[in-house]
Amino acid sequence: MKIGIISDTHGNWAAIDEAVQIAQKMDLWLHLGDCTPDAEYLATTYDVTVYGVAGNCDWPTKTTCYERVIDLAGHRIFMTHGHNYGVRYTQEYVMEAAESQSADIAIFGHTHIVEYLSGPPVLLNPGSASRPRDDDRSSFMIMELEPNIAPKITIVRMKRVR
Repeated sequence: MKIGIISDTHGNWAAIDEAVQIAQKMDLWLHLGDCTPDAEYLATTYDVTVYGVAGNCDWPTKTTCYERVIDLAGHRIFMTHGHNYGVRYTQEYVMEAAESQSADIAIFGHTHIVEYLSGPPVLLNPGSASRPRDDDRSSFMIMELEPNIAPKITIVRMKRVR
C-alpha cells in the first residue's frame, strides 16, 4: 500500500497539486492539518481517499477531529497535527499517545520540519507542503506499508511554492 503524507498546506492548492503530480498514484493520502478544506480539495479533485485531522489553524467539524487512529496494511497509525502534544519542544508526548493507542506508527505536523525516527513507534513528520522551516523546498512523504514489515519512508522535497 502506498500512502502520501502531507501537512501544513495552509490553503496552497498549487502545493497539493505539485505533491500529487510528483507522487503519482497513491492508494490514499493522510493530511495532518492546517487547512482542513485542503484535505477535502485533495479528496475531491483527485478522487482519492483522504484521512485528515484538524490543526491549530482549523476548527474541528463533524467530519474532522484533532486526532485519529487508523488501521492500514497490518499497521496501526496514530495521526495528529501535534500542537496539543508540544511537538515543537519534544516528541515524547506524541510517542506516548501513539503507544497508548497500540500504534506502531505516529504521524504529526505543526513544526513545518521533516522528521523521521525509526521508533518504536515509527515517528513521522512530513514537514510543510507550503511553508517549510527546515529547507528552501517544501516537502511531503510517501509511506509504503506491508504487513509485518517496517514501513518504507521516502521524504520528497518539492520546489518552494508561494
